[in-house]
Amino acid sequence: MAQHDQDRDVGVVTKKRPARAMERPKRYKVLLHNDDYTTMEFVVWVLQSVFHHDDATAMQIMLHVHRTGIGVAGVYTREVAEARVAQVEALARQHEFPLRCSMEED
Repeated sequence: MAQHDQDRDVGVVTKKRPARAMERPKRYKVLLHNDDYTTMEFVVWVLQSVFHHDDATAMQIMLHVHRTGIGVAGVYTREVAEARVAQVEALARQHEFPLRCSMEED
């Protein structure tokens, strides 16, 4: 926007400050770790009930965890990831499985 001083014939250009872009929150991967005791059925159930995956996706993730030792259950903001990790660990303890769940920055 330009303002003009007619007495001095001088123009001044003013700019609006750009709106500060909101930074996207960091994202965290929630990881499931394979063990020799937790059943595949329990892992699939956890993926469906805690992470809201459909049957096919839950089965695919569970098989990936089984074959490679670790797999991503989901990617979330820090608070949501922390809550999901706690929920998985509580369910595993409740059902007497040693299933480990962790999170790391995406």
